[in-house]
Amino acid sequence: MIRREVIIVGSGPAGAATALGIAARDPKLATSTTILEKATHPRDKTCAGGVIPKAITILERLGVGLDVPQARVDRAGVETPRSHVEVDEHDLCRVVRRRELDAMLAWAARDRGVELREGERVLGLRRDGDGVRVTTDGETYWARAVVGADGGGSHVRRALVPGDGGLVARAIMTDVPVRSTGWDGYERRRYDFDFRSCRTGLRGYRWVFPCVIDGVPHANVGVYALPPVDGERMQRELREIVVEIGSQARGWKAFPIRALTPRSVVAAPRALLVGDAAGVDPLMGEGISFALEYGELAAEALVRAHATGDWSFGGYARAVHAGPIGKKLHRLGLGARLFYGRASNAVFRLAAASARAQAIGVRWYNGVDGWDERSAWRALWTLVTRQPVGVA
Repeated sequence: MIRREVIIVGSGPAGAATALGIAARDPKLATSTTILEKATHPRDKTCAGGVIPKAITILERLGVGLDVPQARVDRAGVETPRSHVEVDEHDLCRVVRRRELDAMLAWAARDRGVELREGERVLGLRRDGDGVRVTTDGETYWARAVVGADGGGSHVRRALVPGDGGLVARAIMTDVPVRSTGWDGYERRRYDFDFRSCRTGLRGYRWVFPCVIDGVPHANVGVYALPPVDGERMQRELREIVVEIGSQARGWKAFPIRALTPRSVVAAPRALLVGDAAGVDPLMGEGISFALEYGELAAEALVRAHATGDWSFGGYARAVHAGPIGKKLHRLGLGARLFYGRASNAVFRLAAASARAQAIGVRWYNGVDGWDERSAWRALWTLVTRQPVGVA
């Protein structure tokens, strides 16, 4: 049996950020930390790949640059149920491929002293004395704590973290070469969001993102929906978008997105959850920036537990729900109820009426200049007094 202080299940952004955070705070603990990854990098991961400015800021704190192929976005086209909105903002987002981003982050963690074991699928987890026994298809491990960074269907959550798991939304997507479409978003550095289907009951939106696949410009096309999810309708909506941009779908992929709610359980003794395993954004389904932020919090909690011997992780759960990440996600949950609920038409009309409100909302969502850590009252004051949006 291999003994470790910490086992991280999953090497996506959340797991890698946890490992990088540990390496930065306690290099010795990093040498007794192992990441278990069922695949081998670079491996495919179904995801739209939007990296907002907040995520880039966190990567810089972790000492990692976004050194992968990317499509930059400087403007957005938004179709609401009753109007069209254009948003122009410098560097709204970078769109990457997860196979490249995840490999970069996992390898960075390995280079900083964390063991990365690829091609090992976790088969079982159970508490064993003052630790957790982890069985894979190749080895048996014992660790003082396990981090669930294994996505919306987290095995770690099911085995070690009982209680409310939040809600699970769904997304489907496909990629089409830009050269075969009439969509000009790639050349104009624009991504498109379409909320018109909210009028007919879709609790979500449709998107078209610019992206680069093997050096070739593509459009990433998808549909996101909160439950109740109608899979046939989502496939139909996806086909409609592809036809609208003048192409044909060549198959599609579906994936779950777990959203955090105020009642979500994110930790238990000897186990904590990060990223999609814990819960991300219910309004738009964005997960990469939150995955990185969860990783920083988890690293702090693990280093503290290692130093004090208290592996209950109650402080981590409080830090998630009462800290900046939880406050932002809970506000996004309120936004999802407003935009996708009975008040949808009125809320969309209000949001489309003020370009200044849109600019503030975009900066808040993207975490520019710490806007997402401001109080709602301060943001409202900025709107009412017409204080410059860029002032922190």
